[in-house]
Amino acid sequence: MKTKPATVSCPVCGKPVTWTAASTWRPFCSERCRLIDLGEWLNEERRIPGEEVPDTGIDAAGDY
Repeated sequence: MKTKPATVSCPVCGKPVTWTAASTWRPFCSERCRLIDLGEWLNEERRIPGEEVPDTGIDAAGDY
């Protein structure tokens, strides 16, 4: 007996997306929605909640 594939809502537009290998952009409905979401993350419009990290004045390379 086969089970029906799960359906999720696109995080950007809310359109239903069937969770299968044929759904290339899952969990997004399209490449457009995927790129919109990526742009929001890069612009820091979407964040994972957490504590603010204090600025130590040292960059990633260890330089001041």
